[in-house]
Amino acid sequence: MSDPCFLAVDWGTTNLRAWVVGRDGAALDGRDFPLGVSRLQPGEAPRRFAETVRPALKAERLPALMCGMVGSNLGWREVPYLDCPADLRALAANLCRLAGEDPPTMIVPGLRARRADGTPDVMRGEEVQVLGWAAGKPERRRGRRLVCHPGTHAKWVRVVEGRVDHFVTAMTGELFDLLCKYSVLQVRESPDDPDAFDEGLEAAGDGAALAARLFTARARVVGGDMPAERVRPYLSGLLIGAEVAATPALVGAEAGEPVALIGDLRLCGLYRRALEARGIAASVHDGDEAVLVGLKALFETEFVS
Repeated sequence: MSDPCFLAVDWGTTNLRAWVVGRDGAALDGRDFPLGVSRLQPGEAPRRFAETVRPALKAERLPALMCGMVGSNLGWREVPYLDCPADLRALAANLCRLAGEDPPTMIVPGLRARRADGTPDVMRGEEVQVLGWAAGKPERRRGRRLVCHPGTHAKWVRVVEGRVDHFVTAMTGELFDLLCKYSVLQVRESPDDPDAFDEGLEAAGDGAALAARLFTARARVVGGDMPAERVRPYLSGLLIGAEVAATPALVGAEAGEPVALIGDLRLCGLYRRALEARGIAASVHDGDEAVLVGLKALFETEFVS
């Protein structure tokens, strides 16, 4: 078994994931903690990390490298965004070392981009997964690649020669959650229903006039065309379908260009279903594996090179 090398941390809004990483890059141990930055009081992050995370993984003396919302204005310390285009070497050159932390503890900066219309966009955490995925195989660092990271705030990323060139965020996951909890669409908890999901994909059309298309979820129920227990998967299909229909064009996707999906495997599977329904090939890649590759590469650049 490889000796422990460092503590890798993906610290998000609602959850924290941490792994003890060996010198060969493999995760020797890993845990999830309900310590997302939105659940912590201001200034609480250092104490919870020292008293909860490190002891749970027996990593009290390991250097730590963290990415995600821990570097936001809600997290441990706000770390400035790095402008695109950016690669792993650029991220490594801009790591934020936290003063007073022993062993060394560092936060990866997020990325900032300009959309085609000049409006800004930002990401924190996804950049490590995308660049970790690109680092996984030499061919991914050549040419142009289209990557999607599904989630609460889905990212559509253009990777050029191994760099994040630009990206666009779609608030699909958050919109789905808000509609399920607070709208008049009569959304109930329900099991997976691929047929209802596919009906939602079809209802999404070209992704335009989304506000009008969303009301069909209510109209189908009150009009007697759909039982209420099918609304949730139907709504999921409609929102994801609208996203995959309209958003890739905002990062210059060519017609039929294949997409690499990185993240939660179940959610990536839904996006692949939506893409394939439109005749677009999609591959699925585990987000945890990608973030570990990315953090290991950053650690080696900082501590080994």
